[in-house]
Amino acid sequence: MLTTTSAPDHDLVAGLVQPLYVLAEDGTRHPDPILDPFLRDVDEELLTGLYLDMAVIRALDDEAVALQRQGELGLWPPLRGQEAAQIGLARALPSTDFFFTSYRENGLAWCRGVSAGEMLSVWRGTTLSGWDPFAHHMATPQVIIGAQAHHAVGYAMATKAQGKDDLAVACFGDGAMSQGDLNEAMVFAASFRAPVLFFCQNNQYAISEPVALQATVPIALRPTGFGIPSLRVDGNDVLAMRAASLHAARHIRSGKGPMFIEAVTYRLGPHTTSDDPTRYRDEAELEAWRRRCPLGRLERHLEQLDSDVEQLRAEGRSRSLEATTALREAVTTLPDPAPESLFEHVLATEHPGLLRQREQFRAFTASLAPEAPEARPTEGSPA
Repeated sequence: MLTTTSAPDHDLVAGLVQPLYVLAEDGTRHPDPILDPFLRDVDEELLTGLYLDMAVIRALDDEAVALQRQGELGLWPPLRGQEAAQIGLARALPSTDFFFTSYRENGLAWCRGVSAGEMLSVWRGTTLSGWDPFAHHMATPQVIIGAQAHHAVGYAMATKAQGKDDLAVACFGDGAMSQGDLNEAMVFAASFRAPVLFFCQNNQYAISEPVALQATVPIALRPTGFGIPSLRVDGNDVLAMRAASLHAARHIRSGKGPMFIEAVTYRLGPHTTSDDPTRYRDEAELEAWRRRCPLGRLERHLEQLDSDVEQLRAEGRSRSLEATTALREAVTTLPDPAPESLFEHVLATEHPGLLRQREQFRAFTASLAPEAPEARPTEGSPA
């Protein structure tokens, strides 16, 4: 006779409970049989490059938050705390692989060469898109939770049909795991063996709800029900994230179908600049995750390798200043769009409904114009 209990049997998922890692919080390097084969090229030059990447995107993120607080941006979704997850992924894959992201992956955008102006324009309200997706092999941010997963799987299926070797990467947060779109996308990906990587940044909160409310077992277990192999990785360990991304890419490119990575990380800031995280989490939790800071962990590892960490910090500050200066200057130079540009690039071809709306807009705008004064009769002309 089957019986039910109030809690699931977590022994069934013991293999996915402890996230994989190679750098401990004190910076000590630990072996891992799954990740080590993908870390053989790691040297001091690679480590310092990863550190500088994380330092710059943290500075860019902080500057964007400041710009929003000063009224220069309408909104901004901070990524502070999630630098290792994004940099580890971005620096593992070639630029030809296509990213489909949510609104928080500005670190990926920076790695793909998106300019400061392109990154800010949507949040400034001067454009409906932001950048040319094909110029950067990265779709513009998707605000609808989980919708980008469909786009990624469709792109992956198309590249497979064309015989290409490129991957699609769907990036999303833990909250998207409860959305139908994401689960439907995993069904298609598994059924058609689509070359797509599902990349979940579990930052512990879906807006204000802790992940435990929607996932009683590790998130990485869910895709296995669709037949998609999964890795659960310490998302604050940039080396582990890079190795896991390389592992997944090799699996997918070998024709074995999709793979899933859960990056266990933490959002140190608010969900967006309109959020107040003090209403749903306490300082003790925040302080515990600050001690797991991705930058501090890599600094401590470099210190153990006798690297000149002070010089590295100085280089990070210099590059960060250059990047944040460009970000601030971009805000002041973004041009205001023409009002009728609202109707451009909505559909691939003209549509009667859209044309009608444009004409209605023109008529409404014309009705707001001041009336021209009546012409006065000139001398000698009939009254």
